[in-house]
Amino acid sequence: QCLLSGSWRSDTGCRMVISVLSKDGSFSGSYLPGPAASNSEILTSPLEGSQQDAGLVPQPTFSFTVRWRLRAQMTAFLGQCYVGTNGEETLHALWLLREAADS
Repeated sequence: QCLLSGSWRSDTGCRMVISVLSKDGSFSGSYLPGPAASNSEILTSPLEGSQQDAGLVPQPTFSFTVRWRLRAQMTAFLGQCYVGTNGEETLHALWLLREAADS
């Protein structure tokens, strides 16, 4: 069974820390962009999300949003947690960044 809570690192060096999941599957945590981030003001930003009931499927889907600090941007992530044959957990996700616009 895949457990989403804990610390995760992406291929680009971003780091995400997810708190313990509540009974309803909701969670919160923090997200820190990696060295690939173009802005020199790299700040840890809050995240909020939800995971599918792991009791229903061993490799649950999840979604979360990151509200970037000091920026008029948000990113939404949607993915799935997989457990490999070696027992290693891996997250596969798509993301969409949106910046505030005047119109």
